[in-house]
Amino acid sequence: MPRPRALLARLPVDPYIAALLGTVLLAALLPATGGGAHVAGTAANGAVALLFFLYGTRLSTREAMDGLRHWRLHLTVLAATFAVFPLLGLAARGLVPYVLSPQLYTGFLFLCLLPSTIQSSIAFTSIARGNVAAAVCAGSFSSLAGIVVTPLLAALVIGGSAGIDGHAVIGIAAQLLAPFLAGQLLRRWTAPRLARHRRLLGYVDRGSILLVVYAAFSAGMAEGIWHQVSLPRLAGLLAAEALLLAAMLTLTGFGARRLGFGRADRITIVFAGSKKSLASGLPMAAVLFGAHAGLAVLPLMLFHQMQLMVCAVLAKRWARQPPPPIAWPDDRDNDAAGRREPGQAARPAPA
Repeated sequence: MPRPRALLARLPVDPYIAALLGTVLLAALLPATGGGAHVAGTAANGAVALLFFLYGTRLSTREAMDGLRHWRLHLTVLAATFAVFPLLGLAARGLVPYVLSPQLYTGFLFLCLLPSTIQSSIAFTSIARGNVAAAVCAGSFSSLAGIVVTPLLAALVIGGSAGIDGHAVIGIAAQLLAPFLAGQLLRRWTAPRLARHRRLLGYVDRGSILLVVYAAFSAGMAEGIWHQVSLPRLAGLLAAEALLLAAMLTLTGFGARRLGFGRADRITIVFAGSKKSLASGLPMAAVLFGAHAGLAVLPLMLFHQMQLMVCAVLAKRWARQPPPPIAWPDDRDNDAAGRREPGQAARPAPA
């Protein structure tokens, strides 16, 4: 009989998503109220600062600069993340109020403004035999840009409906950027020590996000968020997100091919350009929406699980495909001495 852990590993549900849903259930049954709500909110703010400090310590400036040689790939991913995604989100405005409620649409639009993922993009790119080094840099650039770009886009396209104005954007950027820059400045001393405790840091990361979710949904319980989400609305949200993901997978794949990228780079662009970061989005929502963050992060949590399931299938399918044949250059392309380009393999002798 299979062990419970083996059975859990076979389920198409990310264990961390299960932990997030459990945290939401805990907040629904035992929300923080009164003085407890104040303590939870303060702790969540501290958790957000800690998360972005850790992000700063992990991003290697040298690796980021080395990755600039793939500038066409990075610009393509950034355009998909911060231009195409928001445009599709704005196009979905016609779904209100027939499919999405105004509150759910705000969360759906916020999802479209977030940076790309790092960990899962790297994992899927590696499985599919894509350009892993470019995936690392693309995710890092996207996360760094998102600290400033996401609040600016939120003020521009969400604006007054969420109480986000120019002063709020400056405060939000400072609240997120200050700990990130502190992490970068202290990276020389902190990175070696933190690298020795990666497993522990993983628990700190995820525990901090769970705390942010608990505080957000506890505040949301006071706002009566569950009375605003019916089963038909939830089904409409899932359908809209499925269409959004399908559109981005199609557009990134088609666009990368039209721009002349090779197979490995196309895989990287599809995975990095079609995904959204739960790790960045949850703390950002807590800062941007405050007590209203509960309903705003629901679309993100559902989309995250959906993108993991779909991209896992794609990665395994592409991994089974044979690698493209080597295009051996014609002998005339080299001089009589048999000179080759750097890194070019020698052409095998005819049988």
